[in-house]
Amino acid sequence: MPEKIIGILGGMGPEATIDLFYKIIKFTPAKKDQDHLRIIIDNNPRIPDRTAAILSKGESPLPALKETAQNLEKAGADFIIIPCNTAHYFLPSIQESVKIPILNMIEETAKETRKKIPQIQKVGLLASVGVYETKIYHQHFKKFSIEIISPEEKDKDEVMKVIYGVKAGDLSEGVKKNIIKIAQKLINKGAEAIIAGCTEIPLILKEEDVSVPLIDPTQVLARIAIQKAR
Repeated sequence: MPEKIIGILGGMGPEATIDLFYKIIKFTPAKKDQDHLRIIIDNNPRIPDRTAAILSKGESPLPALKETAQNLEKAGADFIIIPCNTAHYFLPSIQESVKIPILNMIEETAKETRKKIPQIQKVGLLASVGVYETKIYHQHFKKFSIEIISPEEKDKDEVMKVIYGVKAGDLSEGVKKNIIKIAQKLINKGAEAIIAGCTEIPLILKEEDVSVPLIDPTQVLARIAIQKAR
């Protein structure tokens, strides 16, 4: 059976796109160039801000998301993955615009969390305000009887500052300490794991920074994409 070509709908942001690409390379069992998978990336940073659109403060990213997905389909991708959690709110509409499947990172993360930690009941979510508003993580994790714990309102704004800081290239200790502090508050509230629910967060928050398992949806998506392609 021939290997499938992966399409990455990227640019939200570019460094998160690189992170997903790198993880696919890292987790692919390969001894030479030819053992790796073919990947088509459309890194489109012109896609409007997803959170701003959800909060009715900016233009809809949907036309650009659809166009980028269609570009990948035309280029020969067999399926699409999206390294942006907030963009998954628009996934049903994006899927309607193409004939090839789009993997759902959030659904796959919920499955993986239940599989990795069978007895888990509560997870803490670090994500964009757009993700909190739409409750897309709540919906998927509820199917696996896992409760989502969100930060307090003021801490949601702090998480957003961290996300935009990382997008701007700020990976300083100060930014890292801020996100660790909020993660610890979620653990204090009963979180048995932390979900890095924005693709910028794994760029700064690492497993050794928290006292409970850190679930990285980008990593989950990379592994699932490899399985599907091979």
